[in-house]
Formats: sequence, structure tokens, C-alpha cells
Amino acid sequence: MKKIFVLALAAASAMLSGCHSLKDGEYTLDLLTTNDVHGCWFDSSYTDGTVKNSLFAINGLVNRFRDSLGADNVILLDAGDCLQGDNAPYLFNYVDTVSPHLFPRLVDYMKYDAVCVGNHDIETSHPVFDRVREQMEAFGIPFLGGNAIKDSSKVSDGNYPFEDRYFQTYRILQKGGLKVAVLGYSNPNMSAWLDESVFSGMHFVSLIPLVQQDVDKIREKEKPQVVIVAVHSGTGEGNSSNPESQGLDLLSTLRGVDFVVCSHDHRPFIAEQDSICLVNSGSHAKNIGHGKVSLTVKGGKIISKTLSAETIPVDISTTDTAMSNAFHPDYLKVKQFTLAPVGTLDKDMLTRDAYRGMCGYVNFIHTIGLTQTEAEISIAAPLTYNKTIDAGELVFNDLFSLYPFENQLFVINMTGKEIKEYLECSYDNWIMSDTTGHLLKIQLREDPRNNQETWSFVNRSYNFDSAAGIYYTVDIDKEKGERIRILSMADGSAFDPEKTYKVAMTSYRASGGGKLLDDAGIESDRIDERIVHRYPEYREMIFKYLQKNKAIVTDKVSDRNVIGGWEFIPRMKAKKLLDNDMNLLFREE
Repeated sequence: MKKIFVLALAAASAMLSGCHSLKDGEYTLDLLTTNDVHGCWFDSSYTDGTVKNSLFAINGLVNRFRDSLGADNVILLDAGDCLQGDNAPYLFNYVDTVSPHLFPRLVDYMKYDAVCVGNHDIETSHPVFDRVREQMEAFGIPFLGGNAIKDSSKVSDGNYPFEDRYFQTYRILQKGGLKVAVLGYSNPNMSAWLDESVFSGMHFVSLIPLVQQDVDKIREKEKPQVVIVAVHSGTGEGNSSNPESQGLDLLSTLRGVDFVVCSHDHRPFIAEQDSICLVNSGSHAKNIGHGKVSLTVKGGKIISKTLSAETIPVDISTTDTAMSNAFHPDYLKVKQFTLAPVGTLDKDMLTRDAYRGMCGYVNFIHTIGLTQTEAEISIAAPLTYNKTIDAGELVFNDLFSLYPFENQLFVINMTGKEIKEYLECSYDNWIMSDTTGHLLKIQLREDPRNNQETWSFVNRSYNFDSAAGIYYTVDIDKEKGERIRILSMADGSAFDPEKTYKVAMTSYRASGGGKLLDDAGIESDRIDERIVHRYPEYREMIFKYLQKNKAIVTDKVSDRNVIGGWEFIPRMKAKKLLDNDMNLLFREE
């Protein structure tokens, strides 16, 4: 994706920014942006050395801009989700907590001007993001999150002073003879995904109207010639309907801003409106966002300003070899950690089997919830879309295929009625309301990678929750509300709709992620009243399971006396439709 918009401001409008300290002449700045890198730091796979997307390749591109334009004319920003998604951040987040964290060292080497705090950065919890912030600040790089408000704030009208923010809100840069204000914010929807214990002492507020209030204060105080707002928020639809994706909402409402850098939804996107450019580079170091601003100053005043924006694909082969060499000892450290044996697996696990019904992969996740806690019922979804975990020796890297996210394991109270309604909501995301042609809720979409139509799920497969600890059926010929029939508990005892059960699920789900709890009539913002116990991250629980049991044995994790069972009915119709749908999705033979 490569689109460019050029905006020319009328002289009368541009003079509103009248900056008397500027010398007459032409000024140009280039803005480079990354976001949702998700741990794509190293340029080589830890397992087989395959070249991959990385910050090393990003830096190769950044260096070309700096060499061509002059380093003083280039601004480099990241819009968040830096600390989760790969073995490298996991190692430095949770295992090696004594050495200087790798991420601050990387962004210092690359000379980032500022980094925003993403929701997955907050998910790592205080010990991690506080340590990273402290080390980044020691390098002079702010970790920006201006909408994280300290709980101690006494403000009631929403006009928060900067000292009431948990993270720094903005940074003033002197670049290319211009004063540039960079404001940074995190996602306001944090409490919908994360247990508040991971971000205790603060709460997150909407970017609207907060950002505009901050822009006005900073323009009045600092009188910058260029203003950039970077947010860990999705592009959205621009209709103010989604609190986690306010990019286009900001684009249409902000005044006194030149660039809005958004992120979060992993969607490369460029837009312009009312003399503002929006750029979202996508994710995983695949593209870099590029904005350019040119000013003409006459009589000490800005008489014209032009802006442009584009996304530039990153060539993964253009690695900065000096950077690669500098961080090679860290790469070897992560590789050693990645390939450390943790146990064995008796049979191959295919994560996509979860869409057909019960399978060893999801059975194992359920087993963790049911055997490592006091839970009577487990609720879990396939979090890895399509991967094979090979039988044989397991290394730590395989745990990221089994469980790719840093979600905690929670046990909460739910009544039998609520569990049944919850499953109705889950399977409504999963299966068609009319199953005459398809069972799975899939559709044809254009694949931007090859401009071809491919089949994909309508909804996110990581919200396809099933339950264990009970026996139940899912009738594909019935409507939502009538599909689920819970037959008994796994041990054969009666399932009681009026009884309260202890249910294992992720912290993401318990906090409202995927809206399944809320759709089932359970208020996720009052989940604290239901929480029985908070356990560590699922991956840590899996690691402890392997330390104790030494192996994942398919028959053991599929023990019907523990996990129960479920199936789609009518069986023959369901099998025929599933075979067809799985072939469309995965080209199964």
C-alpha cells in the first residue's frame, strides 16, 4: 500500500501559527513511524535462521532517510505494542529481569524520538513497563501515554493537568530549525481487556476531547510550528462508535495538528482531512509510515505549509548489519532460551482442528484450567490460528505456539444459566445462522498481499470459546438461544442451571475482551465481584505443567472424566459442512 496526499494551506490560515522566531526560507521535516512491532526485533528466526521482518531492517531504511536528508531533519516515532509477541520480549520481561532490558537499548540505538504505550505493553504489568520506562527515560526517550490518569487525580471536569498523568504526555523536539510537539497516548479501552491489577494506580480515558485539550495547552505554552499526535488506537470507521479505534475520529475533529499517527488494528492506512494527514503503518515491521511537512516562512511568519503521507514496504533483506552485529550477543541469548527443552509431545497438534470441535490442542488448554486451579469448568478459545506443533521434544519456543499471549488465568463465578448463555453467544460468532451452505461463519475477502479473494472467518477466531468440564451439544439447525444443550458435568453428575460454578478463563475474556461476557448479560466492568482467584500467565502455567508432568500426552489431556466433551449436531450434516468449510479455509485434502 502506497498512497500520497498533498495538502496546501492557504497563507491566511497558515499565518495563524505565526512564529516570529523563524528565519525566512524553506523548511522540510520527514516523519518516520512504526507501530505494533510486537517483538519483531531480530532479523533471523531463532529456530532455523530464516530472515524475517525486524527492527534491523527498519533501521536500514531509517538510515537511508537520515543519510539523504540529514539526521536533524528526520523524526522517528513508535505508536506502541512493543513489549509483547515474541520470545525476545518475553525473555527480558519475565525471565532475565536483572540485565538491562533489550527494548530500551534497541530504541536508543535507533535514535527514536518517542515511543507510545500500547495495550500489550500495559499487559506486561507494572514491573515490566515501569522498568522499561525508567530505562528509556535514562536514554532520553519518553514512553508516552497521556490518557493514563493517576487515580489520585482530583479533577472532575476531565481537564487533567499534565502532572496527573502516569506517563509523560508530550515531548518538544528541535528539528531542522523547527519546534515540533509530539503528543502520545495509549488505548482508552484498556479495562475491557486487562485486569486492573496490571495497571493499578491509573485509569485510561477517551482520546476525545482530551487530545484536543492537550494540543491547545501545548500550542499556547510552547508555540510549536509542527504538531504530531501519536496514539495506540485503531484507525476505526470515523463514526465515534468504537472506543478502541479513534484514529479517524481524531482526524475529523482535531485542530492545530499536522499528523495523526495511529496503530493497534494492524491495518496499513493513509488518510487526510482538513489539512491533517493520518498514517498507520500496519504491524510487525512490514511497513514504515512516512510523512513529510514543508514550510515556507516569509517575514518571520509561516505563509504556506504542505503535508504528505505514505506507507513504505520494508525490504527484510536490507538489514542494518552494524545493528545486527551490535546486538548479536542478545540474539544468541534469546536463541538459547528459545531452544531450551521443556518436555515432550506424543502426537502432532494442529491448532486449526479447534474449528471442527474438540481437539488435543484446545483440550490441553482446558486441562491447564481444570487441573492447575480449583475451577470446575474451563472456557477457552484457539489463540493460534493455524500452526502445527510437531510430536517429539518440545522447546520453549513451542509454548508460544500453544499460547501466544501474556493473558493471566482467572477463575470466576458463573451460574449454570450464565454459562449456557455465554456458550450461545460464543457459538453465534462461530457458526452460520443458516447452515444450508456453510457451518462456519466464513466469507470471501480480498487478500491485499496478492489481490486475490480468499476465504476467512467473519469474526476473530480467538473469540471462538468452547467449554470443558461439562458435556454438551451444539445444534447447528437451531437459532441462537436454542443451540446449546448441556447434558451433565464431566463426571456424570447433573448440571444445575441455578448453581454457581467456578469457571477458568483468560484475564482478557474476564475483563470483557470479545464482549462475550457482556453479551451474555454479565457486566465485565464489575468482574471483580466474581473473581475467585488470579493466577499467573497461561504460558507460565503451561511451563509449570510440563515441569511437573514432563510430557503432553494426548489421551491424558483428553480425559473425558476431566474435560467432558461437546460436538456439533446433527453429526453427518455437520461433518459434511465442516469438511467443505475447512477445505475452503485451509485447502485441506
